[in-house]
Amino acid sequence: MSTTAITLHLTVNGIAHTVEIEPHETLLELLRDRLGLTGPKKCCGEGECGACTVILNGKSVNSCIILAAETEGAQVTTIEGLSHDGQLAIIQEAFLDAGAVQCGFCTPGMIMEAHYLLSIHPSPSDEEIQTAMEGNLCRCTGYKAIREAINIAVKRGYQA
Repeated sequence: MSTTAITLHLTVNGIAHTVEIEPHETLLELLRDRLGLTGPKKCCGEGECGACTVILNGKSVNSCIILAAETEGAQVTTIEGLSHDGQLAIIQEAFLDAGAVQCGFCTPGMIMEAHYLLSIHPSPSDEEIQTAMEGNLCRCTGYKAIREAINIAVKRGYQA
C-alpha cells in the first residue's frame, strides 16, 4: 500500500469492512480483489455492459466506474448477498428455471439489475423490464429468457 492509501469503511452484503485502498481503485476492484467477491464481473471497464452491476445505497450502479473512495459509509449488495443460508433467492432460482443463464458471464449483473427493478417496480410491465435491462448486455440469451425469469420471480412473490 502506498503512502496515499485511504482507509475506507463500508458494509458489503451486510458485513462491515474497513479496508485500505488506493485513490484510483474502483469499487469493482475493491469487491473482487480485496474482498474476494467475484460475482461482479470485470468486462468493459467503461460502464457499458452491466456485468459488474451491484446495488450501492439502494441504487443499481456499474461498479467498474465508481471509485471505491466514493463509497465511504456505503451499503453495497453483490450477487453473493442475495442468497441466504445457502439458499438461492427467488430471483436467482427464476433465472435458472427460465434458462436465462447461458454462458453465465452476464448473469450476476442481470440478476442484480432485475433485483433493483423489482425493488422499485414489484410488478413491472414487459416494457419496463426491457427498459430496465437495456444497460446489461448479453450475447447468449436473446433477452427473452431474462424477461421470462423476471416474470417468474414476480409470480413467485419475489420481494427485493
